[in-house]
Formats: sequence, C-alpha cells, structure tokens
Amino acid sequence: MKVLIILTSHNTFGNTGNPTGFWLEELASPYYIFAAAGADITLASPKGGKSPIDPTSTQPDNMTEASSRFLEDADALRLLNDTITLEMVRPEEYDAVFYPGGHGPLWDLSSNTVSQHLLNHFHDQNKPVAAVCHGIAALLDAKSTEGTYLISDVRITGFTDEEEEQAGATAYVPFSIEKKAIENGAHFQKAPSWSSFAIADGIWITGQNPQSSEEVANLLIQNLQP
Repeated sequence: MKVLIILTSHNTFGNTGNPTGFWLEELASPYYIFAAAGADITLASPKGGKSPIDPTSTQPDNMTEASSRFLEDADALRLLNDTITLEMVRPEEYDAVFYPGGHGPLWDLSSNTVSQHLLNHFHDQNKPVAAVCHGIAALLDAKSTEGTYLISDVRITGFTDEEEEQAGATAYVPFSIEKKAIENGAHFQKAPSWSSFAIADGIWITGQNPQSSEEVANLLIQNLQP
C-alpha cells in the first residue's frame, strides 16, 4: 500500500511572531504504524522541502516514544527535510492520504486548491482520507465538482473549541475548526478534552487531538487491509 502524508509548510503562528508548524507526535506515531504495516510512505507539503516542526511539540512534556524515535531516525528525517510539493503528487499512485495537525495547516492547507483537488480524487475514487487534530482544516472547505462540501453529512472530529481555549490559542487562530466543520455541514463529534477519540465514517477517518493519532492511523490501516 502507498500512503501520502501531507504536511504544512507554514511556520508562523498568526501575528504573534511565535513559530508553529506540524505537531511531531501526529506525524511520528502514524508514520511508524504505517511503516509497520508495510506501507510505502511519501511526505508532501505545499512548498516542498523541509516541513516545520512546531517547537512546542518537542518540549519534554509533549514528547512521546514515537516522537523521540522519529528525531533519531535518519531515514525519516531525510523524508521530512525533502518533502515533495503538492504539484508533484500523482494521486492515482496512492491508496490513502493522511493530514497530521499542528496549527500550521490553519494557514496554508485550509485554503490550498491543490490539496483540495487531491481530496476530490481520493473522494471520487473512494480512497480513505484521514486527518488528526488541526489537520482536518485541510478537509473543511474542499468541495465536490458539484460544488457541495465533501464533509457535508459526514461524521468527523478535530481539535475542539474547548481544547483551543485550554491551549491559549483561541484569540490567535484564523478560525474555529469546530464551528467551520458544523457550518459546512459535517456532524462534528467530540470526547472529553485531551482524550483519544477517532471516527471512521466511510472513507473519512478523523481524530480529535494529538492523543488520537495512533487510533486514526490504526483505523486507516484497517480500512486499507483486506
């Protein structure tokens, strides 16, 4: 199986001057779950090259075993430092796509037309689409060729307003994931803050927060395996 992982290229947290990017755990744990299942993994991003890690995700309290393993894995870091651009992606070559979170996707993947075109392919070909935490920002505005939101009438989850408030980020993010999902017709569901929670609804597999990354990855593998 071939899995495409799409990461953010955005590294600035709004107008705060603080750095952001993708959340390391949300890439690392799924990466090793996909690899253990025998998947061929490709990393892509809007700009290509090195995708930025949110430095907060590398603080000791936020590190996991998979995060530490990733930072010491020369092969994984080689992929991360040389992601292909989204324009280079040939979607027919992949069996599934996965979007890790971190705040970066709120600024670039949420409105990226190439990413949305790729999502249309996966949707039309009935291939699984997975995202965790803020990664679902990439899904929210994607529309079908008929002009309807792809997530309309789909059960999904993602980083909640309550979690955003608890993280101290509500005043700085460009939009609320939870509110936009509901506005665009999704059935947004959630569990208690910071608990693992993932939903599979047809091809759509989404997780609420970093704690949900393993659950999302395992659901994606279950979808792909006969």
